[in-house]
This record gives sequence, C-alpha cells and structure tokens, in this order.
Amino acid sequence: MGAGDGKAEQSRLAAERVARLKRRLDEAEVSTKPWDTDAVSGKMVADKLGELVPHGWYVLHDVHWPGRPKANLDHVLVGPGGVVVVDCKNWTGEVRVLSGVLWQGRYARTQAVEGALAQCAAVSSVVSPPYRRLVRPLICMAAQPDLFGVTGSDVAVAGTQRVVGAIEALPQVLDQQAVAGLYAQLGQELTHEQEPGIMAFRHVRPGTVVPPSVPPASAGAPALRPAPPARPVARGGSSAVRSGEGHTPAGRRPGSKARRPGTAGAGQLALLAAFVIFAMYVLPYWGQ
Repeated sequence: MGAGDGKAEQSRLAAERVARLKRRLDEAEVSTKPWDTDAVSGKMVADKLGELVPHGWYVLHDVHWPGRPKANLDHVLVGPGGVVVVDCKNWTGEVRVLSGVLWQGRYARTQAVEGALAQCAAVSSVVSPPYRRLVRPLICMAAQPDLFGVTGSDVAVAGTQRVVGAIEALPQVLDQQAVAGLYAQLGQELTHEQEPGIMAFRHVRPGTVVPPSVPPASAGAPALRPAPPARPVARGGSSAVRSGEGHTPAGRRPGSKARRPGTAGAGQLALLAAFVIFAMYVLPYWGQ
C-alpha cells in the first residue's frame, strides 16, 4: 500500500467518524424535542389556569403525589367548586371522548383515565373527610384546545380553550373561608418532601431544635434523679457497689480509662496479617 492509499484510508475513516457524530447529534436533538414540547404545553396550561385566580380559585403547580415520592401532580386547584386535580397531556393526533371512552386515534386510553382517578384518590386521602367527596379529576389536552367530554368514570377531558369554562361551571360547594383553609392544608401536604426521614418532621418549623427521643419510663417507676454518692451495699451476702459520681472501681487507678472491648482482638488480627504478609512477600527473597 502506497502513501497515497494510506492517506485515502485515513480520509475515509475520518469521514465515517464525522458521519457517526452527526447521527448522534441528530438523535439527541430529536430526543429532547418531546421534553421541550411538554414544557411549553405545561406552561401554557398553567397560564390558562391562572385566569381562574380572580374568580376565587387558588392554583398549585407541580406538587408531590401523596404516597409516591418520585411522582408529581401537574396542577391542583382549590376554589368555590371544590378541588380539581388537573393532569396535563400533550397528545398528538385525533383525541375524542366517545361513549364514555377516551380515544387517541384508534386506541382507547383507559390507562390515562385510571391515572387521573388515582391522582384524585391520592389528593382525597390528605384532605379532611368532609371535603374528600369534593375532589374531582380533570384531564387537560394541550394540543386539542376545543375538546370537551366526560368519560364513563366521571373524568372530565377538556382542551386548553375549554378548561377554564369547565371549572367555572362547577356548582359552588365551598365558601371563601373554607377555600382558604383547604388551600393552606393542601399547600402544606403537597409541597413538603415525600421522604420517610423528612415526613416525620414535616410539622416542625424551621429553626426548631428537636430534642433526642428518650425511652419512656416503665409503668409505676419514679422519674430519674441524679445518682447519690456511691457506697457499698450488701445484698444476700455478696457485696455490690453502686456506680456513681466519684467512685473508682477496684483494681483501676483514678483517671485511667477502661480498655474498650475488642481492642485486644483487633491487635491480634493486625499482628497475624503482618506475619502473613512477611511470610508471603519477604521471606522467599530473604538472603538473595
């Protein structure tokens, strides 16, 4: 192979590497487009729901799904018509509600309806019992603005141009005071971290010093008091000494520290390990 053939081969390999890199860049760009589209549609729905604020509605965006630490709820509204849990979808193609069934093209999207019902049940579980029946689900379609329908399981499906009117049309079931109280409760329940170690302290205000837990005293036992100065006590012919402040056990000098359990065993293991290393790596070459 001549010098010209070698240069041609290097040029061919370089061109193949450039083509592979370009394909990877194109794939990465395509994979990020759905995320960008979802972000834009989510903001559009949030802005649309903000139109309900002057009408007495409160809106919570992107809050925790109770009981599922890694899941979230798109929007939760509290207002005169109760509590509405909004699940935002950005589906393409033809979407319709026919005979109580949600369809996308020729596929029945029963799983999406079940997911909306599960979100509604999760929010209902954290509100007071009198208000649980006032929580209802709604699926908002960002790409089908004029869509509206109700499934057989009573899940409303509305496009971005119909969602505000659908929520405003709900009959009034809460007064202003109840709305404010329910919004405060949901704001606390749905915005704190859903971690086991944090959930135990979700009602503790920031800056509060939490004392360590003390095991409860046994029934009938008096409260603990500082131990009196130690003195020998004879019990059953055998001498027992109460441990107390200022007492030095027999056989130990004042100021000396007791040897910790396991110290001797650890020292023996260290000596054994040193001997094994010496026998394996040093002894065979000794005297060479």
